[in-house]
Amino acid sequence: MSAQPLTVCTVHLETPLGTMVAGATDQGVCLLEFADRPLLPTQLQRVEAQLGRKPTPGDHRYLVTLEEQLAGYFAGERKDFDIPLVLAGTAFQERVWRCLLEVPYGRTISYDDLAGRAGSPGGSRAAGGANGNNRIAIVVPCHRVIRANGDLGGYGGGIRRKRRLLDLEAGEVQGVLF
Repeated sequence: MSAQPLTVCTVHLETPLGTMVAGATDQGVCLLEFADRPLLPTQLQRVEAQLGRKPTPGDHRYLVTLEEQLAGYFAGERKDFDIPLVLAGTAFQERVWRCLLEVPYGRTISYDDLAGRAGSPGGSRAAGGANGNNRIAIVVPCHRVIRANGDLGGYGGGIRRKRRLLDLEAGEVQGVLF
């Protein structure tokens, strides 16, 4: 029997919206964050705390698949990702993240709707917090959550990126996004 790897393999991926840091274990992708996001060091610490494995540069088959699927997404050729994910958080965070996976490509929901779907009606602030703690950007589409009044609200990768992702999914942009 082989020993469980003690690391999360990480790589830098270039996307039309900037460099991203991706991480994977043998169970699936556990990290996809913009490299310039101020919360990235905290997210790396959370990955280590949640999974008990240190993020370390290295290759992994899921990272190759992720890079291919992201390229298809940004080219407008892929609407869904079918790569295994490791959603490690509190029970509420995991419910919110699973609800995000059900928001269709090109659609948005409000923070209130997200809270209700996660079983916490009236908990839009808590749902927003869980949304902001999502460590697998784009694949777990936290960018599809907006304010009830239609404003974009926040986005860890920056509002400009959120707008570009929503524009891409609406078919309003092609090629270079940033």
